[in-house]
Amino acid sequence: MTISTPTTDCIATDRSGITENRHFVHAAITDSTGRLLLAVGDPHRVTLLRSAAKPAQGVAILETGCFERFPGLDDRDLALVCASHSSESVHVGRASGMLKIIDAGEGDLACGGHPSISEVVNRGWIRADYVPSAIDNNCSGKHAGMLAGCRALGTELQGYHSPDHLMQVRVKNLVEELSGLEGDEVRWGIDGCNLPAPAMPLHNMARVYAVVAGAADSVSKSEESGPKILSSSSSRTQALSRVFHAMSSYPELVGGHGRFCTELMRAFKGALIGKVGADGCYGVGVRASEATKRLGAVGAIGIAVKIEDGNLAVLYSAVAEILERMKIGSEEIIGALKAFHRPEISNTAGVVTGGYSHMFEVRGLV
Repeated sequence: MTISTPTTDCIATDRSGITENRHFVHAAITDSTGRLLLAVGDPHRVTLLRSAAKPAQGVAILETGCFERFPGLDDRDLALVCASHSSESVHVGRASGMLKIIDAGEGDLACGGHPSISEVVNRGWIRADYVPSAIDNNCSGKHAGMLAGCRALGTELQGYHSPDHLMQVRVKNLVEELSGLEGDEVRWGIDGCNLPAPAMPLHNMARVYAVVAGAADSVSKSEESGPKILSSSSSRTQALSRVFHAMSSYPELVGGHGRFCTELMRAFKGALIGKVGADGCYGVGVRASEATKRLGAVGAIGIAVKIEDGNLAVLYSAVAEILERMKIGSEEIIGALKAFHRPEISNTAGVVTGGYSHMFEVRGLV
């Protein structure tokens, strides 16, 4: 009996030309109206956003008014709220500073410690015999932001991570609005950092990112035509735009030295935001441009990517390849991501033994 293995919609890795692994890719690309434009694999795959939900969570935190209540907080802190940081001193120091500003302490954080995402930081911790704690968690900025939101709302800090806490109810409602889904259409699990994390079809996740990027365009156009009185809806747009600009302006706080999120946003210089989620999930919000118009998009676009087996190196390669296929960014910009886009596989002697092959199509739907 012969069993055939699918060879499409995947990234293959090889050694000496021999295929070793196939990592299956799913992606959805929508415009600001939520219309599905392009896809790879199954664009409707229900996916846990994990930390790719942080831009939306950041908007919910902003809308509590905590940045007005605590003027010591600024857009660098907002970038850290949206981060899966590397626990570098700049990250941990800023998270600690946020707690001090809102009169909270590390003991109020509901997340735990874990090894740093950065190997360099980990080696330093090992040499110092340092045991990481909650403030070192890659999500400590988001948790500090949640606590700031609680302070602004006048609700208790204890239990802020529970699904029925007012802070999380506000996050839930906002995620539903941005994704275009209602009630049980968004499913919720508990993330690695102990906060609720939404799950939804990839095309709805892409819509969230398109809305965030579209808001950055809308606010820029409004500012060009002069100041305007804000309605409640434009207040939402302002919050979405502020999250976009915080992330794109301070990418080193969203990730860290040598991290894909940081290098992606640096390369595109304000044209997009990108955020990883654990286990092979990624979201990109791209501002409107001639490139997005060529795709038939109305306004900004959102891209949501999931690697079926959760491999992060493959995920970053897939995101870069999808951007290149869509002609989002120049050759120079995509070239700046070469180490992630087309990584070489080397052995312990430093000999290059293989690489990545992008065996998928970005197919049109409109």
